[in-house]
Amino acid sequence: MRIAKSILALVVAVVSIGISDVSESLAEAAAYVIDPDHSQVLFKVKHMGISTVTGRFDLIEGSYTFDDTDISKSSVETTITSASINTNKQKRDDHLKSPDFLDVTKNPTITFKSKEVKKGDGEDFIIVGDLTINGVTKQVELDAEYGGKANDPYGNERTAFTAETKIDRKDFGITWNKTLDSGGLVVGDDVRIELEVEGIRKKG
Repeated sequence: MRIAKSILALVVAVVSIGISDVSESLAEAAAYVIDPDHSQVLFKVKHMGISTVTGRFDLIEGSYTFDDTDISKSSVETTITSASINTNKQKRDDHLKSPDFLDVTKNPTITFKSKEVKKGDGEDFIIVGDLTINGVTKQVELDAEYGGKANDPYGNERTAFTAETKIDRKDFGITWNKTLDSGGLVVGDDVRIELEVEGIRKKG
């Protein structure tokens, strides 16, 4: 009788382990839709080497998955409307939309699609992916930080993140510039990009 009970206990244990493994294999990262009303894409670039011009893109959409137990299962994909660039100066914005810079008629969107998400220092993580600007795609790395999770008044689960990276605009074929009498340049080559992203968890 004891032998029979031992065998039964062993069978139950094996089955339980099997069920657990299946559950883990079926587990998926939570999926979110980016909330454009609470997300923003900012950029900063030097002017004449002495000051910084800050701008933003007003239209952003996309989605991401996030697994706080295994960050490598996470991913993100975003699309930005190029013509939504806004530096609060219409004349400058019109120039930035022209073929000298973003050429928004030919390239209406800026896109980013992650290829890998990996652990960084402390609670930070790194998002590696393809950034396409002006029709040119380059791999970039974003330093990201998880902001947390909360439920809004309507019962929607939300998560938020900040991320930043720095690119050389010439890598994306944006080379327009003018030389100053001092030998410096009107527009800096390095562009710092900062993102504030909040997403709403998909239902179902």
